[in-house]
Amino acid sequence: MFISSAFAQTVPAAAAGSDMQSTLMSMLPLVLMFVVLYFVMIRPQMKKQKEHRAMIDALAKGDEVATGGGLLGTVTKLGDSYVTLEVATGVEIQIQRSAVVQVLPKGSIK
Repeated sequence: MFISSAFAQTVPAAAAGSDMQSTLMSMLPLVLMFVVLYFVMIRPQMKKQKEHRAMIDALAKGDEVATGGGLLGTVTKLGDSYVTLEVATGVEIQIQRSAVVQVLPKGSIK
């Protein structure tokens, strides 16, 4: 008596196309956030890694370097994955190539 009958409504042909459009519009902010993330964070990090790899590959005997741990030394021997540094007169240590973070100008270490 108080409850009316419910009837299913048919979707007009024009509304079916706008459904796809609304789905694309809801995905747009997510896609834009990913694009911004790529250009702000991912791309600069990849460029920095590429520059570090090039610096490590260009190491030569006699280069003065700084390591990630803060050690300063002169390269005395080069290996495939290790570098031997002279940190003081007659004191040599062996470190991984990836631990070198900076090549210093000649004459920096005295």
